[in-house]
Amino acid sequence: MKRFFRSTHFIAEIFGIVALVGMMTAPATAAMTAWAESEGGRVRLVALPPDADGKISAALQIEPAPGWITYWREPGDSGIPPQISIMPGSNVSLAGVAYPVPKHIEAGSLRDFGYDGPVALPLDLTLTDSNAESRFDAQVFIGLCKNICIPFQADFSLTLPKAAQSAAEETMILETAHASLPEAPSADFAVTGSSLAADHKTLRLSLTLPEGGDMPEIIVTGPAGYVFTKQQNARREAKTFTTDIVIPKLPKSFKAETAHWGLLVKSGGRAMETTLAFE
Repeated sequence: MKRFFRSTHFIAEIFGIVALVGMMTAPATAAMTAWAESEGGRVRLVALPPDADGKISAALQIEPAPGWITYWREPGDSGIPPQISIMPGSNVSLAGVAYPVPKHIEAGSLRDFGYDGPVALPLDLTLTDSNAESRFDAQVFIGLCKNICIPFQADFSLTLPKAAQSAAEETMILETAHASLPEAPSADFAVTGSSLAADHKTLRLSLTLPEGGDMPEIIVTGPAGYVFTKQQNARREAKTFTTDIVIPKLPKSFKAETAHWGLLVKSGGRAMETTLAFE
């Protein structure tokens, strides 16, 4: 399977390619935009009116076409991570994007992380000025891949009603999006220990896992563009699990001991996400 190889070094090239795909502008209808469509799928924004604190429940909804995929925040060996920008003049700020549990997708020698079906990415939006109109413009840049990756850019404009209106469809989409997120660490599913080898070649993890699961799938993210999943010396005894994550390469400038690493663990039909710090 032939695709663009993903690397942070190629972002500038990718933005150049997007001109070949074209930009699409989607006007708003109620609390969601119209779909912006391409050969590989479609995308839109969904949002509810701001609450009393100015928080806006919103999501970027992506529906890949049959046989196509889109990507997690760290795509792996190929693909393009989603990028969402709030444009100047908007009356909202974007603090972050949350990602539902991704699939491990293999295509020949390529190892990707993403979604082969509809997915909604929750957005952490806040109203900037409570006395002004709840309106914002956003630019979305995603990758949709089949035999090749097609960069897809869409521009959206959305004005939210001041008062709550009937929004059953929007509410269902947003509730489903949040329910698809990995859970936070808990008493029966958590990291109990982590240490980085002196040569930075392995990351030792100790975990408490849910009952009923087999060997867990573990995804470790380090510097942007680096994902590690290979395990060795894995051992499980009841709820206790230990393993070494193989780290074949890191950038020379990356300060491994003081960085915060991402960790996603799937086990027993559940998924847990947290960060690791070795300070």
